[in-house]
Amino acid sequence: MMEDTSQEIAASALPEGALPVQTAIDELQSLYPQARYDLNFSTPLDLLVATLLAAQCTDERVNAVTKDLFQKYRSAEDYVAASQEELEQDVRKTGFYRQKARQIRAACQYLVTNYNGEVPRTIAELVKIPGVGRKTANIVLSNAFGITEGFIVDTHVGRLVKRFGWTQQDDPVKAELELMRLIPRQEWLSLAHRIIYHGRAVCVARSPHCVQCTLAAVCPSSTYRQ
Repeated sequence: MMEDTSQEIAASALPEGALPVQTAIDELQSLYPQARYDLNFSTPLDLLVATLLAAQCTDERVNAVTKDLFQKYRSAEDYVAASQEELEQDVRKTGFYRQKARQIRAACQYLVTNYNGEVPRTIAELVKIPGVGRKTANIVLSNAFGITEGFIVDTHVGRLVKRFGWTQQDDPVKAELELMRLIPRQEWLSLAHRIIYHGRAVCVARSPHCVQCTLAAVCPSSTYRQ
């Protein structure tokens, strides 16, 4: 019964002319049934570090770097104990390595000081960690702990939901709040992952492949809408 109510709320709040939410949920599920967060991790701390490293870097490159990194650094204390220069070299291949090393060490120092080195389990606590915003907090909370408090809005999601007509917000936090009102809560995590996959494969930033898109007929931004 609760699921039906969520669907009704989503439908009633949908902007006029927007791609129907349930249509997108069903189609993207059929296209990407195994969609998941693509960064490899074993612990919540691993995921936090990997997500920080993923800024302006491909998931494939991050996974290549963290394969050895996570063997060397197994706790927040390990990152804090490392010198800035040593950690810079360990994450160098992810780009912007000086900034990322500082960010990781600051985040881990915060965890050691405030949470005995453990990653907290609420968005309110996570966003207080240096370098962590709502996107990273949502990623860690939902993928590491199975707790869904919000909707992941990365670059791909932000682009596609505007094209779908679900929001006109450029600010990720404002877009997230609108998406949370439109989309049933039980779909937040899986749909975000599937939108990311679709954004990489079809609805790319420049010259989206609308001719290949199975949502083209109902997408307000499609050049092939009939």
